[in-house]
Amino acid sequence: MSLVHPSELVADRVLPTLRAMLARRLDERGATQQSIADHLGVSQAAVSNYLGGDVPLEPLVAEDADAQATVDRIATGLDEGEYDGYDVLADLVALVAVLEDRGPVCELHERAMPELRGLGCDLCVRGLDQEAERERAVLASVRQAVRLLSTAPGVAALVPNVGTNVGEALPGAEAVTDVAAIPGRVYTVNGRVEVPSDPEFGASKHVATAVLAAASVDASVRAAVNVATDDAFLERARDRGLSTLEFDADYEERGEHLRERFREFGGVPTVAYHRGAFGIEPVAYVFGESAVDAAERVVSLVDGEG
Repeated sequence: MSLVHPSELVADRVLPTLRAMLARRLDERGATQQSIADHLGVSQAAVSNYLGGDVPLEPLVAEDADAQATVDRIATGLDEGEYDGYDVLADLVALVAVLEDRGPVCELHERAMPELRGLGCDLCVRGLDQEAERERAVLASVRQAVRLLSTAPGVAALVPNVGTNVGEALPGAEAVTDVAAIPGRVYTVNGRVEVPSDPEFGASKHVATAVLAAASVDASVRAAVNVATDDAFLERARDRGLSTLEFDADYEERGEHLRERFREFGGVPTVAYHRGAFGIEPVAYVFGESAVDAAERVVSLVDGEG
């Protein structure tokens, strides 16, 4: 594990980039290297390195609109004599706070510490609280579920052409952003299940809609995996006493339609499926109390074990 504090990234990656950007803006305005050095509180040799490209820019910062606007404002203020050191510091402190709040610093932090991926930098912004811990647990569950699906034999045959996904909702979830799933869905490549990225909240509207519908009827059901509708798969589910429910694929409000079908059924089935429609591939949702629970059900029904 790599333990990196966000302040290290600010010191090592963000501030050098901002200094270099500011040095170049002032140079473009005709400032001398010595005056730039005085403004930045660095040596003239350092300014020479900034202007010569010897200090690499962090693209996530250099291309950020807020960073560019702040640097331009500071350069204008210094050039026109309206800014002093206090004003520059105030603008930079405010900018760093913006960059740290689900911005470039957050992305840099996730790259340095993969354990943070999908949390939206909530640890830095909000601190360690119960909500952040619940989010972390849900993300971990989805990661474990997709690992299970990607390594289990036979699962690839059940991945729809449009891809599959695994979703798990936070307790009391109300919106798609409360459901973690895999961005871009999970696909098969050469007969293997490929997972393109780590889970994130709000990454899948389709699986999230099914999960939210299920949770609204039975709060204990907070996860689902979507697979291709397969008769042998459905038959194995019924043989083991698992409930199945067919619903209409051709509808506008999927969430409301599913909620209505679940209420008519008297609860959330283990498997809800449709046979497809024009332009709609047949898909089945396997529900569970967690993403791992739903994935384990899929695997057990694929390989024929009890």
